[in-house]
Amino acid sequence: MTTTKAAQKRAQAKVEYNAFLAGCPSRQLLDRISDKWVVLILCALGGDNSPGRPGAAHADAPKAMRYSEISRLLAGVSQKMLTQTLRSLEHDGLLTRTVTPTVPVTVSYELTDLGLSLHHMTRGLRDWAQTHMAEVLANRENYDARTS
Repeated sequence: MTTTKAAQKRAQAKVEYNAFLAGCPSRQLLDRISDKWVVLILCALGGDNSPGRPGAAHADAPKAMRYSEISRLLAGVSQKMLTQTLRSLEHDGLLTRTVTPTVPVTVSYELTDLGLSLHHMTRGLRDWAQTHMAEVLANRENYDARTS
């Protein structure tokens, strides 16, 4: 009987989550996952960090990465921003942080099943941005020429 009640509560909560409503907690989640660093971290941990053309097949498998590997891969991210973003993703259950007691201590990050499901979506966003960037830049240039 308890399981039925729990399932009913989850079903009711799902109906009540409406991102168009100001007080919906899914807005906070949308804000977090639409951040560029989140998208890039998910793509990195998802194995999409090989150089190649946008839209190409994604053959690499998700893998655990150390902080320093992620930092090197994400050009331009500050230490503070990377740390905050990794913590928030861990807090939301999108990745796990594993500490190995070595000298020095080794810390690695890996996508959870929930994070992997989001990674599949963010991969498409990253591919779209890379594929259409030339068009967007041309449109910006045209717009600026018209409005100047």
